[in-house]
Amino acid sequence: MLYSRLTATEKRRKLRALVESGRPVVLPGAFNALSAKLIEDKNCAGVYLSGHMLAADLGLPDLGLTTLTEVATRARQIARMTDLPVLIDADTGFGEPMNAARTIQELEDAGVAGCHIEDQVNPKRCGQSDGVTVVDMSTALMRVEAATNARRDRDFLLIARTDARAVLDLDATIDRARCLVEAGADAIFPEVLQSRSEYAEFRQAIDVPLVINLNEFGRHEPFDMRDVGLLGYNVAIYPMTLMRLAMGAVERGVDQLTETGTQAGLISDMQPLERLYGLLNYDSYSSFDSRVFDRSTNGRNSSFS
Repeated sequence: MLYSRLTATEKRRKLRALVESGRPVVLPGAFNALSAKLIEDKNCAGVYLSGHMLAADLGLPDLGLTTLTEVATRARQIARMTDLPVLIDADTGFGEPMNAARTIQELEDAGVAGCHIEDQVNPKRCGQSDGVTVVDMSTALMRVEAATNARRDRDFLLIARTDARAVLDLDATIDRARCLVEAGADAIFPEVLQSRSEYAEFRQAIDVPLVINLNEFGRHEPFDMRDVGLLGYNVAIYPMTLMRLAMGAVERGVDQLTETGTQAGLISDMQPLERLYGLLNYDSYSSFDSRVFDRSTNGRNSSFS
């Protein structure tokens, strides 16, 4: 009932154990607290919060328009509602080194288990889009060093994302990743690699955990979890999959309402009321409320369950 039973540190240790287990970790992307609760109910290992998703949910394109306050607020709203560890996209750290440092502490306070910070210029854009540019090596390293130094909980997972392959060759991208590890990154997220062979070569060159983006509309052939295991990547994220599914259903629903004037034809596609109430743990709230306010029972010493 109410919020997560686990502390933020417990969730961070859980994420680290998963990442270090040697088995690929699947993190579906939640788009609100309710979808995070459903992800937990389906026995997934953790939850991912995409910067693209957070921007889209605010009606904005993924062009660096969201603020740290907006992202940390949504992170807190979602992290507190699930016992699963939450990994969040922190874009460029919302500025330069001091901003990146503050970002880490805000996200620690929000209760997430870890984040990734990228090396794009400000304002950043979706890594899968055209026109991506990256900062010089010195600036990229300062961001990661600042984030590492700002971290108060050593279990908070700090991932350095590099989009260098959008503008540099693979060797230069690997060199940058190695330097990011030396600067303190616990793991590396190589975005926009061009092929399966590049992902394999990158894995051979980098000896820390690696994150892979299983975006539906990427620049290479789609991978599945078997591919992730064969390539040796540790964390697989589905940033926008669930939001895209939800918005597809919303669009079909709006069309049906405007064309027919009724939702009758949509009911079979809806989540049943009982299922929604189950995810929300509605009965526990009702039971607690009854124990507290029913004067005919000795409920004043009741506790949350």
